Amino acid sequence: MKLVFATNNQHKLKELQAILGDHFELLSLKDIGCFEEIPEEQPTLEGNARQKAFYVYEKFGYSCFADDTGLEIEALNGEPGVYSARYASEAKDPQANMDKVLEKLENEDNRKARFRTVISLVLDGEEKQFEGIVEGEIIREKRGGSGFGYDPVFLPSGYSKTFAEMDLSSKNEISHRARAVQKLVDYLKTLA
Repeated sequence: MKLVFATNNQHKLKELQAILGDHFELLSLKDIGCFEEIPEEQPTLEGNARQKAFYVYEKFGYSCFADDTGLEIEALNGEPGVYSARYASEAKDPQANMDKVLEKLENEDNRKARFRTVISLVLDGEEKQFEGIVEGEIIREKRGGSGFGYDPVFLPSGYSKTFAEMDLSSKNEISHRARAVQKLVDYLKTLA
């Protein structure tokens, strides 16, 4: 089955293709000739995922899924949440975003956080959503060189390595995105 994953993020695409395996042929936005910036104007992860998936479906005619992910920090009332990618500025600078989180949590003992991914799947105009969550905490200094986004400061519960210190297959076993994608894959298999 051919499915468009509404992203230009090569890290995400690589991660997702590894999880999906051979069951599906994953097409990127570039593969379908979509080079414009897809709007993400909703106040929730669910709304952004829906907006992106329907944008591709309506404009390009492909069944599509889109995700939106947020880091939700308890002591910051769920921030950065839907604004995770542009928390420090519109430049979407991961280092600046991490620095802002570390600065805001500098004198905070409660470092509980979670990554939450919402996937919106649009097949033939019908939408279904899937959610994946991984609980953890924000450590006090960046560790590791893999991954992307907030991975160097996020330590998943029950683990001694940050997401950025894990290899891709280890991260894929427990990540929020992997959990949401597994629900997506399980659902898609029921349609085959």
